[in-house]
Amino acid sequence: MPLIYIVEDDANIREIEQFSLESAGYSTRVFTCAKDFYAALLEKAPALCLLDVMLPDEDGLTIVKKLRAGAATKHLPVLMVTAEAKREQIIEAAQAGVNGYVVKPFTALALKEKIEKIFERIG
Repeated sequence: MPLIYIVEDDANIREIEQFSLESAGYSTRVFTCAKDFYAALLEKAPALCLLDVMLPDEDGLTIVKKLRAGAATKHLPVLMVTAEAKREQIIEAAQAGVNGYVVKPFTALALKEKIEKIFERIG
């Protein structure tokens, strides 16, 4: 199954995401900050990235913009998982190149379905 990177600083949310994805058959690697995520990208690219907006060292939208600007990461699918549900933020995320948006709290099924839809679209 595809490798998914999870970038989430909240331990409870991170554990739920990891458990949900691994139960669905995905491989995962978890990160609590952008710095560690960037270092891992140099080693191996994932099939998809779950990305929180509020991280301790860099916000998720900035990360997405950097990914889209990089030759090796410009097509990396990103699913934003965040407590921020304002329309303006969802629009800003879409304009930055996010492939999908999940609002916390979420169910494991909703997360899995969103990921499957992204994989279907990118084929």
